[in-house]
Amino acid sequence: MALINIENLTRDYRVGFGGFKKMRALDGLNLTIEKGEIFGFLGPNGSGKTTTIKLLLGLIKPTSGKITIFGKSPYDTRIKKKIGYLPESPYFYDYLTAYEFLYFCTQVLETKEDRIDELLKLVGMEEARNIPMGKFSRGMLQRIGVAQALLGEPELVILDEPMGGLDPIGRKEVRDIIVNLRKEGKTVFFSSHILSDAEMICDRVGILIRGKLVSLGQMEKILSEEIESIEITVKNISDTVRQELQKLALHYLPSDNKVMFVVPSEEEKDKIINYVVNNKGTIVSVVPRRKTLEEYFMTFIH
Repeated sequence: MALINIENLTRDYRVGFGGFKKMRALDGLNLTIEKGEIFGFLGPNGSGKTTTIKLLLGLIKPTSGKITIFGKSPYDTRIKKKIGYLPESPYFYDYLTAYEFLYFCTQVLETKEDRIDELLKLVGMEEARNIPMGKFSRGMLQRIGVAQALLGEPELVILDEPMGGLDPIGRKEVRDIIVNLRKEGKTVFFSSHILSDAEMICDRVGILIRGKLVSLGQMEKILSEEIESIEITVKNISDTVRQELQKLALHYLPSDNKVMFVVPSEEEKDKIINYVVNNKGTIVSVVPRRKTLEEYFMTFIH
């Protein structure tokens, strides 16, 4: 049985003066999330990702459709302790320190406080444990948000844009945390518009555009292993050699004393390498290029 099951989920909002106009934020979503997987819910801002998460958590009600989590309704209080949640724009008490805030959360969750130091270390915030959160950067607040989502040792972790506000190091640390959660047998559902992060860690992804699920599948099936092109970087070649190599390439990019040629297949690659070597040039690198998640995603943006 799927851990999360969503059937024909639709959510409308009333907008405009008097609320007479209807805006459809989510349109007939069907989705299942299996236990122990990392699922990336991807889409541009305003596509309906946060609306879906609020519906999953029972924070708002659907216009139509059905949701079950752990086989129960999202409004069933018995499942709440099994879920950890980080909203997209969390609000924290400015005057509380990081430790005090997490201690407060343990009282609400009725869980042990001995995990606080462990989680502060996990998210790289142990040195800031006694600093008021009003002095934190957005990235620091995001780390504390991740810590509170894990405080109750949940079976399901739902993260809304967890990479938001983080620098590349912070994003890597959050990715590592998510991967470790899967190793512990937990299920992670996270939304994001940072496609490179999702590509690195997700088992499956769903792409939501204007409230509709336009693509769903395992990462390795969505991104074909077939090589789309090959990038060959060379140096120490004459203008004459460069002009001959251009005839074999889809396009080329000169940079200082190097030139990168992009070719469509192994046949052109071999011809370029042989021509460069025979003319006493130097091969710097040969890089096969496959379709990225970002390129796949952009095929749905009109």
